[in-house]
Amino acid sequence: MNETLLLVTFIIAVAFIFDFTNGFHDAANAIATSVATRALTTRQALTMAAVMNFIGALLGTGVAETIGGGIIHIADAETAHIGLVIVLGALAGAIVWNLITWWFGLPSSSSHGLIGGLAGAGLTGAITVHWTVILDKVVIPMVLSPVVGFVLAFILMKILLRFLANASYKPTMRRFRHLQTISAAAMALGHGLQDAQKTMGVVVIALVAGGYHTHEEGIPLWVKIGAATAISLGTYTGGQRIMKTLGQKIIDLDPARGFAAEAVAASVLYTTAFVWAAPISTTHTITSAIMGVGATKRRSAVRWGVAGNIVTAWVFTIPAAGAIASAVTWLLLQVVPA
Repeated sequence: MNETLLLVTFIIAVAFIFDFTNGFHDAANAIATSVATRALTTRQALTMAAVMNFIGALLGTGVAETIGGGIIHIADAETAHIGLVIVLGALAGAIVWNLITWWFGLPSSSSHGLIGGLAGAGLTGAITVHWTVILDKVVIPMVLSPVVGFVLAFILMKILLRFLANASYKPTMRRFRHLQTISAAAMALGHGLQDAQKTMGVVVIALVAGGYHTHEEGIPLWVKIGAATAISLGTYTGGQRIMKTLGQKIIDLDPARGFAAEAVAASVLYTTAFVWAAPISTTHTITSAIMGVGATKRRSAVRWGVAGNIVTAWVFTIPAAGAIASAVTWLLLQVVPA
């Protein structure tokens, strides 16, 4: 086995490790509200989310193609070795930032960590970074998706409150607990659809850099299954720290608000994946939707200090992951023989 193939194999393994960390980091996105409202037990919710993540990962490739060919132009690398080091540095930036934010219980975006990592590593490796694509497919959706999630969740919750104004509280909440099983499954499906595809795109970049694949050949089936499996296993492991932040620290959720937040967030994920092929953040979307349903209670119902910490993590994710990836890429180019 030659050195290039060994490096490609190692990078693919690291990519699947990133996919696993994405799963346990973002498990809370799909199930935190259902667990917080006791619609599902933690283990039931994690099992359901893992299965739906796997199915969702196999439903499309639009986001994978955006990541695989739209963020950086790996063919600009002077050698296959430099191209592969760039991919490895990008993954390192994303993984380290995932672990940092997981440790502090902050629901940051694994997607934006990966995109920041690709941009930072690409700059250090002196290859083309497609800033127009990043603006159109990443930055604009990064701004719009939380706003849309907040507004739609607020409106949907207002409609539900008006419609159910005279309904008995306990029977109504019991029904919404059942509905949350469906909305949580829809959210988990959307998470797999969005986030597993990002890892597929990175694996394709590594294969292209090593000369074992071309973008025109699409996403190999084994890559799809590998990414789907890794994110599902990570989700099943569960991210308890972030689950507590989303499920309890932003607002005190009831089943109706949990259902509304999940339904809106899932709808946004499907729309951006199938219509826009934009790699948006599931974290941003569900968090803003939770804030939206919370704001229907009263302004003080949302713990804006916690929300502010989350938004700060959002703002710093791309540059922070990019800086880490840049440093790792530079170091690898110095110490790993070509």
